[in-house]
Amino acid sequence: MSDKNNHILNLTRRPRRLRQTSNIRKMFNETEINISQLIQPLFVVEGKNITEPIKSMPGINRYSIDKLVDECKVLLDLGILGVALFPKINSDFKCDSAKEALNPNGLNYKAIRELRRHFPQMVIIADLALDPYTKHGHDGLIVAGEDSPLNDETVEILEEMAVLSAFAGADIVAPSDMMDGRVAAIRKALDSNKFKSTLILSYAAKFASAFYGPFREAIGSSIIKPSKVLDKTSYQLNPANRREAKIEVRLDEKEGADILMIKPAGPYLDIIRDTRESSNLPIAAYQVSGEYAQIMASVEKGWLNLEETRRESLISIRRAGADIIISYFSKSYAESCLT
Repeated sequence: MSDKNNHILNLTRRPRRLRQTSNIRKMFNETEINISQLIQPLFVVEGKNITEPIKSMPGINRYSIDKLVDECKVLLDLGILGVALFPKINSDFKCDSAKEALNPNGLNYKAIRELRRHFPQMVIIADLALDPYTKHGHDGLIVAGEDSPLNDETVEILEEMAVLSAFAGADIVAPSDMMDGRVAAIRKALDSNKFKSTLILSYAAKFASAFYGPFREAIGSSIIKPSKVLDKTSYQLNPANRREAKIEVRLDEKEGADILMIKPAGPYLDIIRDTRESSNLPIAAYQVSGEYAQIMASVEKGWLNLEETRRESLISIRRAGADIIISYFSKSYAESCLT
């Protein structure tokens, strides 16, 4: 029989030493999630006393403005400092020109004003895109017979939306449309209207992703016409293109973005890391509806543990380099930290 001592490895470095107890692991934890770094996306609808579940996103609702106020009070009490608002407007108000987007008394502007009145210190992010307001569901103006938005004409509307959002009380405007040149145009419009302090969170690298489906259900922009899936590949980024994403990020930084956003988050951790290494600006990442939905579906099937999977998904986004995360898990993660 061989001597068991002969099988002891002569190792100088044993990395497992740093993982052997819970307290040692905590002491050398490299990445943390602070609740203050999480943003909760919220969907708003017209009406009163409405809390409307979104079928494809368990635990996520659309709220009338009165209920939105109640929800934001809960979020602030949990330590979540900011929200991103997305309207689902009545289909009667949707049209090819997206004129409801410029109605000062439109749903999103009313919601911003009401939240600002109740919560002076809450960070309010206003989305700038036309998809909630158009019948076709695209993020810009469409010429009849075409499937790709007009760039410059769309940017002109985004400028007005930015000013209206800032006037309503938004701290941050977030152009999510991927039109060329919109960051510089929005910055100029804000500054010329005395909103020099309003920040621009640019969706700098927003990919034409299959993970947006539940969100499109939530705002009512799922399809262009019956049986035709909404195709935004002519303006959102090709998921295969890493170098192209770097170009978009550099352009938005040069045009005056205050914060750079990568969307989706989980499938594009390499883009978050690239951006972190190339820019000193704050970086946001959007853990989108499909990322949330696939985890929740697996949890409902009993295939994944919610608490562990939720934390791992968020920590990986922070580890890649994101300073803040917009996530549908923000509220439930904050709640879990209290238990």
